[in-house]
Amino acid sequence: MPSTHSLESVDDSVQSSDDSAYDSDDDIRLAEEEWEESITQLHLVLTVVAMPFIGKWFGRRWSQWAYARYLRFGFTKGFFGVSG
Repeated sequence: MPSTHSLESVDDSVQSSDDSAYDSDDDIRLAEEEWEESITQLHLVLTVVAMPFIGKWFGRRWSQWAYARYLRFGFTKGFFGVSG
């Protein structure tokens, strides 16, 4: 009888190790899904918020530069950097 009890405990330990491996695989899969979702959200923030803001800033800087150049040279060849 004692040998049957020890076999049951071995079967239980093997089954519990299989369950823990299954849980570990699920945890890894869940972590990868959350990572991919975080990357997607970061991409969305950069696309929707940061890029328009940066584009707006560079556009204003360029327009100020172009206007100052226009005031200095007028709309002549000098404005475009062509001498002569």
